[in-house]
Amino acid sequence: MENKIVLSGTRPTGNIHLGNYFGAIENWVRLQDQYECYFFIADWHALTTGYAETDVLRKNTLGLLADILASGVDPEKATIFLQSDIKQHAELFLLLGMNTPLSWLERCPTYKDMIANMSSEKDIMTYGFLGYPALMAADILMYRANYVPVGEDQSAHLEITRELARRFNFLYKTEVLPEPQPLFTKAKVLPGTDGRKMSKSYGNTIALADTPDEVKKKVMGMITDPARIRKDDPGHPDICTVYAFHKVFNEDKVPEIEEQCKGGCIGCVACKKMLQEKIAEFHTPIYEKRTALLQDEPKLLDILRQGREKASKKAEETIREVRKAVKIGFDTIEE
Repeated sequence: MENKIVLSGTRPTGNIHLGNYFGAIENWVRLQDQYECYFFIADWHALTTGYAETDVLRKNTLGLLADILASGVDPEKATIFLQSDIKQHAELFLLLGMNTPLSWLERCPTYKDMIANMSSEKDIMTYGFLGYPALMAADILMYRANYVPVGEDQSAHLEITRELARRFNFLYKTEVLPEPQPLFTKAKVLPGTDGRKMSKSYGNTIALADTPDEVKKKVMGMITDPARIRKDDPGHPDICTVYAFHKVFNEDKVPEIEEQCKGGCIGCVACKKMLQEKIAEFHTPIYEKRTALLQDEPKLLDILRQGREKASKKAEETIREVRKAVKIGFDTIEE
């Protein structure tokens, strides 16, 4: 794994919830011990849908950084930085955009889905939103990443980056931008507290920023088997949100819980209490560390500064090679 580079980022659009943690951050903690990792807070990406909501950007950025650190990502092992601190991302985005066919952007599945689902909530018919795949490609190609961690259902999102790298290398007769490979990761899937997908827009999340009392209240209010009226009624754990959480937080007890539920031997309230205790064991230490980190803003800013210094060196190496390939700027054109 030595010298193999992994790149991943997340947008500061709100606090990390348990779905985010088990979908991505848990893997970051593992990957930092196996690869040279660059993890970034994608504040420019946040503007693609939240360009009119920048008042909360600083707060969200620091909160997200605290979430990441409290979860176990170590700035001594991985380079953690703020996207907008590395101006070379913008330059590579610009240069890639010059030769990106419009049809490639319009066919992007995420673009079509979000236009269909979000256009009634906010105006996202912007150049920035249409062009975000090119910005994503710039983020990845800037560090000449070997791997990008994705779920198996997300590999199509990475393919446009690979296509843009191939197109750039073909047009400018270079190999300066290697094609990144997907690093398929297994993620534990958690539903929201109401059984739907866990999402901030649904208001059904459990966030790392939630207080222990808030977490307890949310767990005790979870949706269970709607057909189960009395404690001794046979339950259907496969349709129960609480049971889905037990499979993540209480794996050893899952067969026993399933048997007791189906046999009407355990009530939903007792089952929730058991889950709440397990979630508290995991959540409370992260919450306490996160709270302490946010009380020391200079330390957080210093971590971003250190990350900027490390990332900018790598980025400048790449952008100089890109400028030479494009033959733009007299200081990069070889005699």
